[in-house]
Amino acid sequence: MTLYNLAEKNVRKTWFLVIMFLVLIIALGWVFAWFFQEPTILIVAVIFSILTSLGGYWYSDKLVLGLAGAKEIAENDNPELYRIVENLCITAGLPTPKIYIINEEQPNAFATGRNKDHAVVAVTSGLLKKLEKSELEGVIAHELSHIKNKDMLLQTIIVVLVGIVAIASNMFLRLSFYGGGRNRDSKVSPILQVLALVAVVLAPIAANLIKLAISRKREFLADASGALITRYPEGLASALEKIASDPNPMRRANNATAHLYISNPFRGKQAKSWITKLYSTHPPIEERIKALRGMKV
Repeated sequence: MTLYNLAEKNVRKTWFLVIMFLVLIIALGWVFAWFFQEPTILIVAVIFSILTSLGGYWYSDKLVLGLAGAKEIAENDNPELYRIVENLCITAGLPTPKIYIINEEQPNAFATGRNKDHAVVAVTSGLLKKLEKSELEGVIAHELSHIKNKDMLLQTIIVVLVGIVAIASNMFLRLSFYGGGRNRDSKVSPILQVLALVAVVLAPIAANLIKLAISRKREFLADASGALITRYPEGLASALEKIASDPNPMRRANNATAHLYISNPFRGKQAKSWITKLYSTHPPIEERIKALRGMKV
């Protein structure tokens, strides 16, 4: 399988998952409207979710960089890193993003920003110390691919969809608890009403699982796209091996931003906990390395 075929395959799978997301929301909306006979409640929830998510879209990069403790650097602070980023951006056809450094020993990196003209690439100090030039180029190309593939926009859309499901489900449960359901004279079976409640409880879980699946597909796609930029898949494969084997914990790692990094930032007991595994947004790194080394460019 070529890199082009892998990229196309992952794009198709990603949009299939997005369609599943939309089907889930439509189904949830139908249950919500059927149970309460008040479709306007769902409309209000959707509008509120979209407005709050748009606010997050415009300011999410500042929030993420603040949580990571990242600091912007100028070109004269690290000329070699700037040259690598600029050269790869020329190859990828992208404007040069702002560059941030995270003072962490664990080698890792992420990209953020609302679009290619307002993008940021952040790398840890450990990444700069421990990777060879070809490996660093592979990592930077991976992050630039997230920008080029509009992953940040897609993730924002998914956040909106998850927000719709969460808010609608929460409203459903609250109104049900306070007796806001169908009138008492309804002939609908109580069993069906219980099933409706169960469906609403499970909907946010299903929404999060779809979100995680999409994040994992985007990591495979960014690996493939990054290798296309450098024309050297081994560079990224070798970098992933070093990143995965590094034992240093990330002091400011958290579940809210973990999906942005090129590799899961949790180490040790944190990485093995059931909650971290359940909400892991990264495919197994062994699978990513195998895919990279099996590609032809």
